[in-house]
Amino acid sequence: MTPGELRDFCLSFNAAVEDFPFNPETSVFKVLGKMFALTSLDGRPLTVNLKCDPDDALRLRREHPGLIVPGWHMNKRHWNTVTVGAGRPDAGRLPDRVVRELVEDSYDLVVAGLPRADRLRLDRP
Repeated sequence: MTPGELRDFCLSFNAAVEDFPFNPETSVFKVLGKMFALTSLDGRPLTVNLKCDPDDALRLRREHPGLIVPGWHMNKRHWNTVTVGAGRPDAGRLPDRVVRELVEDSYDLVVAGLPRADRLRLDRP
């Protein structure tokens, strides 16, 4: 997955926006003001911080050592840093399908935590 593909995928979700609250290099993707993804699109390797269920976070880190690690500068119980592009030479690479699923799961977790009225607004076409 390229940086452009990651950006486009994050913005494909209902009410998703890109913001730059920290600096011009760090893209923060939000839904109704709540962050679901954080990345430096010009980073090498390309990584993205994603929200994750705590039990799933631990499982994913075990299944993909070196490619999915505790969230850098984030609550490590609820966030993972996912290497999108080629990671360490000994760690291989995550399939794009897995990256898309993790981004979607992060978005869904954030939406699930929104107030009911906001969730209902998102469901409207």
